[in-house]
Amino acid sequence: MVKVAIDAMGGDFGPKPIVEGVVEALKKKKFEPILVGDENEIKKYLPQKYYNKVSFINSTDYIKMHEHATDALRRKESSIYKAINLVKEKEADAVVSAGHSGATMSLATIKIGRIKGIKRPAIATFMPTIKKTHTLVLDVGANVDSDSDNLYQFGLMGEIYSREVLHHSEPKIGLLSNGEEDVKGNVVTKEAFTKLKAQSSFIGNVEGNDIFKGNVDVIVCDGFVGNILLKTSEGVADTIVTLIKEEVRKSGLMSKVGAILMRRVFKILKKSIDYAEYGGAPLLGVNGCVIVSHGKSNPKAIKNAIFQAINYTEADITSKIESKIKGE
Repeated sequence: MVKVAIDAMGGDFGPKPIVEGVVEALKKKKFEPILVGDENEIKKYLPQKYYNKVSFINSTDYIKMHEHATDALRRKESSIYKAINLVKEKEADAVVSAGHSGATMSLATIKIGRIKGIKRPAIATFMPTIKKTHTLVLDVGANVDSDSDNLYQFGLMGEIYSREVLHHSEPKIGLLSNGEEDVKGNVVTKEAFTKLKAQSSFIGNVEGNDIFKGNVDVIVCDGFVGNILLKTSEGVADTIVTLIKEEVRKSGLMSKVGAILMRRVFKILKKSIDYAEYGGAPLLGVNGCVIVSHGKSNPKAIKNAIFQAINYTEADITSKIESKIKGE
């Protein structure tokens, strides 16, 4: 069975939602969870009947959100350090953390290391589309600056993840730019375009609105642009939901009746933009499975992050990326 190390201490709300998410995951799938954190605190939220289904690695230290990512490199007793180290030592197949994302990425890159041939890892996330699918976007924050080789490798890694985990048989890759014409873009994206053009899966430049149309499966950009894109999209989604609620509240009886009749539609909309539906973002390019979850993750998000870690491991994504890079 797949062994998943879970940082039980790093989330915004402590171990409670994380432990509850592990329990929910165990109800659905067989895997071996290794809970890393304060064992006494963890057991407050873990039903006793699950004690024999999990392993514990005790750690009373964890990296707080306001602390520097580099602090994690020295804090060998912290929960995330110990969780990452389990993957490094091959005592776990994957790690899931809702803790300090910078600390998780730094430790994963330095302790686990990169896949041979990969220059920089990338954080990939899932954006909803009108076709009720998801577009994989990378990088969304691991690298502020990227060169054309980085973007090219992001495309290759994204294609593999899209095919093997998201089950797109022939993933289409697009390069995010300020226009779909071949001549658009800056120096870096133009160079990346030339390199990606050799891939049969590459469809050319795409624009921001293509992310949500569902006509492209993987969109490549640098981490600076990708992180702004991600935060803007989250903000727009929250704003639309808030505006709808406000208008319904202020409007007359017919609007409220209409809202009640549209309740199912609103539920579908909420589900499509809910980060908990996918649980976390894979850090592609490191020599193991690392899933970075939102600090505000609820049990459902943790459960789905664990499922993602299991799917990643069972699909042997790391080896497939290495083979792809080696063959280039």
